[in-house]
Amino acid sequence: METKILIPVNDSPTTQQTIEDIVTYKDKFPPQLVLLHVINDQLAYRMIPDFQIEMVRENAEKAARQRLEIMAKKLGEAGFNVEQRLEFGAPRRVIPRIANEEDFQLLVIGRKVNSGEIRNVLFGSVANYVLHNVECPVLLF
Repeated sequence: METKILIPVNDSPTTQQTIEDIVTYKDKFPPQLVLLHVINDQLAYRMIPDFQIEMVRENAEKAARQRLEIMAKKLGEAGFNVEQRLEFGAPRRVIPRIANEEDFQLLVIGRKVNSGEIRNVLFGSVANYVLHNVECPVLLF
């Protein structure tokens, strides 16, 4: 059975550093990786007219696909076979659902450094939520 590794990504510097770290330690990872980008469609679009919400969603999807392609290319150049996935929903809910339902053996996620302890206690972070809600081991970069 081939090891399934899920890597949730977004447009943050943390994600960029995580991808760099994976490339640096490429000999420690299996050749097949799954990049997952979750577009948070749970945001309230109070200031956007209804007829423009679909346009906003399409633009977010286009930008996310471009980011996935850039990251997949970087990992591909390092020798990885990369599957790209794009989902909509609340990232803190979607990531654990996919990791658990699809039987991934490892989840690799970056975490924000110095984002504020009080903020993390009050609101948590996606990485922290995922860490406590997936069944597979988590490698936290």
